Amino acid sequence: MPCAGNSGNDQYFCGSGNRLSFYKYGAAAISQSSSASSTVASSTSSQATTTTTTQVVTTTQTTTSAAASVSNAPTANGWTAMGCWADNVNGRTLAFGQPASATMTIEKCQATCLAGGFKYAGVEWSIECFCANTLTVGAGPANDGRCNMPCSGNNSQTCGGPNGLNMFSYGVAAGASSAAGSSTSSVATSSSSAAQPATPTNGVVATYNGWTYMNCYVDAVAARTLPVAMGVLGGPAAMTVELCLDACKKNNYPVAGLEYSSECYCGNALPPQIATDGRCKMYCNGAATTICGGPDGLTVYQYGVAAASSLSTTATSSSTVGASSISSSSSNTSTAAASSSSSTTTPASSSSSTSAPASSSSSNTSASVSSSSSTSASESSSSSTSASASSSSTSAPASSSSSTSAPASSSSTSAPASSASNSNTSASASNSQSSSSFSTVASSTTGSSSSSSPSATQTGPAVVQTYGNWESQGCWSDDPAARSLTFVGNTGGANTPQKCMDACYAAGYNYAGVEYSVECYCGTTVSNGGTLKTDDGCSMLCQGNNLAYCGGPYRLNMYKYNGVVPPPATPVGGGGGAPPANGVTPLTTGLPNGWAYKGCWVDGAFGRILPVAGNPAGLNTPASCIASCASLGYAISGVEYGAECYCSNTLNNAAAIAADADCNMGCAGDAQHACGGANRATLYSTLATMPVFQKPTALTTGLPGKYKYLGCYRQPGGGKIMFDYEFKDLQAMSVQTCLQKCSQYGYSSAALELGTECSCGDPADVTKNSPGPAPADACNIPCRGSPSDLCGGVERVNLYSWDTTEAPLYVWHTPANKGHYELLIGGIVIPLIATLGLNNKVTFMEKGGTGAPNSTGAYELDYSLANDYTKAWREMHVSSDVFCAANLVLPDRKGRVLSIGGWSGRSTEGIRLYTPSGSPGVNGTTDWEEYWDQLHLQKGRWYPGAMQMANGSIFVIGGEDGSNGEPVPSVEVLPKVAGGETYLEMDWLKRTDPNNLYPFSFVLPAGGIFVIYYNEARILDEVTFETTKTLPIIPGAVNAPGGRTYPMEGTAMILPQYWPYTDPLEVIACGGSAFGFAFDNCVSIQPEVDNAEWVIERMPSKRVMTIMTALPDGTYMILGGAQEGVAGFGLARKPNLQALLYDPSLPRHQRFSILGETTVARLYHSEAILLHDGRVLVTGSDPEDFGANPQEYRMEVYVPPYLTSGLVQPTFIINNRDWTYGGTYRITVNLAQGPISAMRVSLMGAVSTTHGNSFGQRTFFPKVTCAGNTCMIIAPPNAHVCPPGWFQLFVLDGPTPSYSQWVRIGGDPGELGNWPNYPGFTLPGVGNL
Repeated sequence: MPCAGNSGNDQYFCGSGNRLSFYKYGAAAISQSSSASSTVASSTSSQATTTTTTQVVTTTQTTTSAAASVSNAPTANGWTAMGCWADNVNGRTLAFGQPASATMTIEKCQATCLAGGFKYAGVEWSIECFCANTLTVGAGPANDGRCNMPCSGNNSQTCGGPNGLNMFSYGVAAGASSAAGSSTSSVATSSSSAAQPATPTNGVVATYNGWTYMNCYVDAVAARTLPVAMGVLGGPAAMTVELCLDACKKNNYPVAGLEYSSECYCGNALPPQIATDGRCKMYCNGAATTICGGPDGLTVYQYGVAAASSLSTTATSSSTVGASSISSSSSNTSTAAASSSSSTTTPASSSSSTSAPASSSSSNTSASVSSSSSTSASESSSSSTSASASSSSTSAPASSSSSTSAPASSSSTSAPASSASNSNTSASASNSQSSSSFSTVASSTTGSSSSSSPSATQTGPAVVQTYGNWESQGCWSDDPAARSLTFVGNTGGANTPQKCMDACYAAGYNYAGVEYSVECYCGTTVSNGGTLKTDDGCSMLCQGNNLAYCGGPYRLNMYKYNGVVPPPATPVGGGGGAPPANGVTPLTTGLPNGWAYKGCWVDGAFGRILPVAGNPAGLNTPASCIASCASLGYAISGVEYGAECYCSNTLNNAAAIAADADCNMGCAGDAQHACGGANRATLYSTLATMPVFQKPTALTTGLPGKYKYLGCYRQPGGGKIMFDYEFKDLQAMSVQTCLQKCSQYGYSSAALELGTECSCGDPADVTKNSPGPAPADACNIPCRGSPSDLCGGVERVNLYSWDTTEAPLYVWHTPANKGHYELLIGGIVIPLIATLGLNNKVTFMEKGGTGAPNSTGAYELDYSLANDYTKAWREMHVSSDVFCAANLVLPDRKGRVLSIGGWSGRSTEGIRLYTPSGSPGVNGTTDWEEYWDQLHLQKGRWYPGAMQMANGSIFVIGGEDGSNGEPVPSVEVLPKVAGGETYLEMDWLKRTDPNNLYPFSFVLPAGGIFVIYYNEARILDEVTFETTKTLPIIPGAVNAPGGRTYPMEGTAMILPQYWPYTDPLEVIACGGSAFGFAFDNCVSIQPEVDNAEWVIERMPSKRVMTIMTALPDGTYMILGGAQEGVAGFGLARKPNLQALLYDPSLPRHQRFSILGETTVARLYHSEAILLHDGRVLVTGSDPEDFGANPQEYRMEVYVPPYLTSGLVQPTFIINNRDWTYGGTYRITVNLAQGPISAMRVSLMGAVSTTHGNSFGQRTFFPKVTCAGNTCMIIAPPNAHVCPPGWFQLFVLDGPTPSYSQWVRIGGDPGELGNWPNYPGFTLPGVGNL
């Protein structure tokens, strides 16, 4: 390719596509091979690795942060910097690549990933962005300085580097996905020979159905230590320990291991090496509190082995501190984070403990950034580790000067007898879910006596069994509409069982219960039919102590006080139920403008009367709660129990007014004024009358369409949902809203949950994912937008399904005659652009550097000679790289093919022309013509759009300035008029870059240009190019808008236009993507009608990079593409091999037929084009996905059903092939089947196709009258109905088309035949044919 900076002399070249012109200073010239075919060296990108040293670390070390420093790394808006991570083009750390950008910033990448529903974002090579929800196996931080390149859009930020990602996580706890071994400290490992079960650490399942936890073991991607990869029901996203163990047992393997949150492996023997560096610390995808290995680390279980006791040891070394000696499975390994200067810590996966006697002066500093508290050991304690990060700090006795702090996930330490009773410090024993318990050594503020000291260090979450005189009663049922314990306790945040028991004791209650991690309830007896349940229902960790259980959904960990509870003291804000001695009154003056006091109301009789929790600034007051509710858009504010704030626009669950005196608790921030009480809310509102809704019920009548109510059903659990497509409406969710949206997108099942969530799917998903029906009263939450109706519960859904016995929601046909794929010929080119010329040959253009080293970039196929490979192909030539150019067939006398734009430098401004020559069986002689010095675009364009205008000019739109360059948000017209610059900038193109490339554009019958770009559409004036109409946003998926143009890439076409052309023109777009999640629908619109709306029709499968062609019978064939990803190199997965047929003559939602399949993946840079014999040529695929799918030379044809029915194709004769608008033209036909009265004629616009665009596509069914076998055809009426151009004329005998013949309609009004009038260009001239 000519150098961009050497415009005056083309003798210098600056590489080409994927090729470098290479220079080395001081080196001799490299001699070039004279061989016709050169050998291309393969370059392999090596990923930095961290060497694991087998040694025992016994001294305090200084470690450095695992995360490399990041310049100006934004950590706001929920994103957290993770540092620099290694990447590899052969195995991406983040799997979903997004389009590169010359204006890349960290914020831009984060916004792109967040819009696509991803929680990880990474920037690389200054311009690249990658997203994912999980990290690739083996991924880890890089400490070699590779992340050193400034962002292309903000040079003050670092955007990765070569094989280096600056990584960010959204809503993921710091370090939750960090790879092991990223610290500069050594990694300790030990042999597993004669292995015994290890003591389970925090989050590790100890035993399950005969399986026993063994230890954390070393694994490697290149050499699996458990050789059999095992799938589980629900896939990696649903992985739990139990699913993996069940799967290995079912397949008769005695050893099982889990790795990297999502992987399950099986084998017959334990791995050879125990990992003692804490690498097994990643939580399971399907169980957020359970460990499923880590990077190169397997959490391993063995079947039929006895579990270890809490005091057993499997040591290979001993650590002695002071006078005590404890045998441990490993010595302490340093894994300090950024804020730590020195540490000796115990990893979460290690079973070691550290003794710190009173006389010890050693100090072990916390290694966890997230841990801010420490607990020191008492004189009688033999070991000490810290409580969780959220626990309170507890001071040590004066004689003790040592402390040992572990990461937030390590086990807790028993507190000394003098510690406060509401401390979150807990003593040990094993998990109660495994039939063990722990007690707390404490002097309770409630006056209860101390319990005995625990006998062992706690190794995982457990039920608090005793606390002073309080004793566990087990796991009990609860119902929000009818509480088992009726008084709401106030723990002041960070709930723990001890805090709840203290709150209930202070309020005068002898029963306490913790639920759903954060809730506390009190009572004098168990009410409303509460019953004892199995312990597995109380499985949620406490908000304030992740080593204790605090109930679960509809389940209470219940406690009873064994003794007399004294009457409650005078309540302060949020602290009791009796009225204060000095009394409190509601605040009625000085309220924000428009707000008024509305009285004291009963809450909780049937559930919350105000469903939304407010978040007032500072301590709770009526004013601060009002401010919070107003900022959220609510008109009702309620304060309750002193410290609580709630909001709504309605009063729900049969809210009833109570006496003002019932709201008797002082506000946490204003003790003189009332902030509700126990189950009482002090209300304020801007509404004159607050709407009150009675206790909600399931809506069963007046449902949209044919939906029927099925009942209350259970969600799968483990963070999974029944259906893939979910959306939320925090303000106005209703049953009608949910059902209407699900049916709009073609989903016959709909589920509502939590009052605000709706998910859509199919009945098969219910069978596959739901455990089954739930009790009706488990669905007890009112819909936020229709509070009289139920919208599910917690992990429970109100389920609706379309009644298909009355009328199906959609129909996908499966005809017996599907047509079929055939291999046509082996190729010598990997096509980028395909065009059927007037010579009935197909000319292909190829991206530079894609095909063979000696490729000329352009070839022509004579498919009539497909059986003779040597004669079928003709070599052609291009002067610049056409990568992502746009092509059109011009309306001039010769039907020249125009190509504009390209990849880089001059090629982006390229204008190329080819005049088709020869005929089937006769070789052509012409070639591409391009002379940049004489003719080029005003603006360089990569991925532009192009369209033939009604006046005969050429409309050019959009693109970027070279590969991943700056946006070119403008339009220009060819031929360029005299004068200076004539292009026009479009703000809407700039705003939607880079998701608007290869925009679709169409001439409208009433005048104007219809443009589709990203997920928007508008109509432009065809003279001024100003916007005359903006259309609604284009729908994508239920839960994501996405887009239809590159790189989201669907395809768009005009549906058939029928004489007399009075029906509104309709445009359809099929496929596309929401930043990696491919669409399973087509959308269509009639843009010229008033109040135009998009209509969604569900396809049988997901598809991005759709290739589509119009057929002569008025149908459309949909082929190729992928089921995941976006367009681009290596950015898509799961090829879609199924062909579809779309028939717009059938009723809506019954237009798709499922046709045949291919074995050839057609991914990025694939094409489908109609041939003159009625077959569809299917070519290309240049995925560059690291060998997953090949660059595709094979060329197929799809033989449509109309050619496989056994019917004979008709023939016809035509003399006049140059038609004027409204003219009448004669043909003579020969029909094999007849009758002639049923004969039709179609006109198919000349098409050039690339990247989902079929430039020039148009389908007409003109008026035809026949006498005998002589028929008269009336041409379309004008240039707006039918822009000037060349058309294939087909005659249809029933469903069967003839071979086509070319006709020109509308002449050459722009006199393109005389353009460009420069030396070297061959001009066909103007006038008749």
